[in-house]
Amino acid sequence: MSVVGSGPNGLAAAVIMARAGYEVSVYEAGSHFGGGLWTDRFEGFDGSFDVASAAHPMALASTFFRAFEISRRVEFLTPRVSYGQAMVGRSAVAYRDLGRTVDELGRSGTGWSRVMRPLLANIDAVRGLSGLELRAHPSTVSGAAALASAVAGFSTLRAEARALAAGATAHGAAPFGSLAARFVGAVLAAEAHASGWPIPRGGSGAIAEALVSDLIAHGGRLHADSTVNDLREVWKPGDIAFLNIGPRGLARIARDKLPTTYVRRLERYRYGNAASKVDFVLSGPVPWADARLQDAGTVHVGGSERDVSSAERQAWRGQVPLAPYVLVSQPTRLDRSRLPQGSSDEVVWAYAHVPNGSAVDAVEMITSRIETFAPGFRDLVIHREARPAPYFASVNANFEGGDVLGGRVDAAQLLTRPTVTARPWRTPIPGVYLASAATPPGAGVHGMAGWHAARLALRRIGQAAPYLGID
Repeated sequence: MSVVGSGPNGLAAAVIMARAGYEVSVYEAGSHFGGGLWTDRFEGFDGSFDVASAAHPMALASTFFRAFEISRRVEFLTPRVSYGQAMVGRSAVAYRDLGRTVDELGRSGTGWSRVMRPLLANIDAVRGLSGLELRAHPSTVSGAAALASAVAGFSTLRAEARALAAGATAHGAAPFGSLAARFVGAVLAAEAHASGWPIPRGGSGAIAEALVSDLIAHGGRLHADSTVNDLREVWKPGDIAFLNIGPRGLARIARDKLPTTYVRRLERYRYGNAASKVDFVLSGPVPWADARLQDAGTVHVGGSERDVSSAERQAWRGQVPLAPYVLVSQPTRLDRSRLPQGSSDEVVWAYAHVPNGSAVDAVEMITSRIETFAPGFRDLVIHREARPAPYFASVNANFEGGDVLGGRVDAAQLLTRPTVTARPWRTPIPGVYLASAATPPGAGVHGMAGWHAARLALRRIGQAAPYLGID
């Protein structure tokens, strides 16, 4: 059996099938395995950076990675401050400890507690909402109720807590303020107090390495620099194939085997805003005006909810934001292995949302935006590398137009990802499954699309999914 694409979803499907006794071959168009799970070296500077994903709240929360025992295979470093919302004056801070978060939010804390506590009490049920079963199981109902209550509660929060919610909400590939965006924000905010927002020691590539090692140990074969232009190159009737590719990629390689109406739906699939990114090396920690942000693994540079909303809506309208919402990761605050031994420098990962396909170089606008909340930041920069949206599109075909989240999420596409069906991972071609962020549960390093697709394949042939724990 074959897997096309080696992102976390493709590797998840490959691992499951290899453990079930199948001979698995993975075909990757690029030179590395892992998709967005990629840690690379700076050019002209001794150090490493995460190319795409940086913090990983879903890696410790997803059903697949918990079964795979990822925390035994990769060392995760969890900051005591999961994320902060940089604001003029006093910022809003989400500690791993919910009680401390509530206390430091002051008058806003009561509302944050009211929204978060039911979510945390039902966190396993909330995590299970991406499952295959469509029956009204009690846990499904309780998880959905807690999530719906949190989404509704976001609109009742006071200023600081409202900004904290806005920072998490803007992570997703959904128009800011939409129901879909609030669902994403509520889950991410809850995980800040549940598993936290950890980073892997050595970089995100460590997660891909763990998956690849397990696959090889179970007989899997991997082929880099292997672009698949036609499904028949890797699949024939009676075989099984998992495609960790986008809907348009599926249409391209299997058009003659798919119903015309299905192809049309795939080609209508829409993508969201792009990432324009800058990787910095600083001579010291970011000089945040609010010193608590120095302990945060992730900082949302965005100001108030109104500021975040304005920036995000500009990008959705096709405009480059004047004062963008910027996601900042500070990995070397926890993980010094990314720099030479004895170095006192810091690596900072930062990107802004820009219109899909925009070629804007974000160096100046990201630098200026961080400087607003961290005066003196500019003076600490000793090395920087820009990665605009076309860069992401060039290194990964799934990142169309620079959308690193695999597709727009709005009310329509949330329910039709990529088409209207109860089993979106299954294609009209028998034995061929779509296992990418274009299927539920969408973006994130969780492996769940591969998990669902592999379980469907094994059910079809009457085989139970293998246990994924220690051999």
